[in-house]
Amino acid sequence: MRIARFTDGTEPAFGVVEGEVERGEATVATITPHPFGAFSFTGARHPLGGVRLLAPVLPSKVLCVGKNYADHVREMGDTAPANPLLFLKPSTSVIGPGDPIVLPPDSDHVDYEGELAIVIGRLCRDVPVARALEVVLGYTCANDVSARDQQRADGQWTRAKGHDTFCPVGPWIETDLDPSDVAVRTTLDGELRQDARTKSLLHDVASLIAYMSAAMTLLPGDLLLTGTPAGVGPMSPGQTVAVTLEGIGTLTNPVTSR
Repeated sequence: MRIARFTDGTEPAFGVVEGEVERGEATVATITPHPFGAFSFTGARHPLGGVRLLAPVLPSKVLCVGKNYADHVREMGDTAPANPLLFLKPSTSVIGPGDPIVLPPDSDHVDYEGELAIVIGRLCRDVPVARALEVVLGYTCANDVSARDQQRADGQWTRAKGHDTFCPVGPWIETDLDPSDVAVRTTLDGELRQDARTKSLLHDVASLIAYMSAAMTLLPGDLLLTGTPAGVGPMSPGQTVAVTLEGIGTLTNPVTSR
């Protein structure tokens, strides 16, 4: 099931995307009240092309992991940590498909980082690995946008990864996906820059959920970003970055300056 958050010009709503997206035949069937529990269909239905897709969730937090693909660790000249390296992005960094990534005036080097994102479906804490997937609503595409010069200058990552618009997610949540071997691809102006599979994650989805939930309570709608593969690089105003996850779809965002 593909669950989107959208607006038709009125209040935002959740809906189930049905039909052939690639052929332009998809529709969005509105649901109520939300996908984090039992819901019902309202009967309202919209052509997918007639609505604006929003970020599929408004998370209380975005919890991320760095250095989780060996090839990316090598390209950054680092060594892989024994345990997941966690950091947070603020909820104010989240934008949806089609929204512009706005480059800040105090950075000269902002990178794209395509990733698989986990959407938490229910409140949880201390989740064992064997039951970790039970707390997942689904998965979506994410771009962990990073001001690389600020990351180096600060010695920690809060400012570099926390700017407004630095966490594009979407286009929807796919609830029926095996995350163990999913293709992750990122293009810049249509040119392939990242091409990997989640089977190469140093810490897999279940292990990440267990590790993260041991540190803090996870709430419905929270986003867990699983790390980016090799091929990260800078973006410039006027370019377009697209993150495609096999079995989910494509998240596309233009790049602008403030």
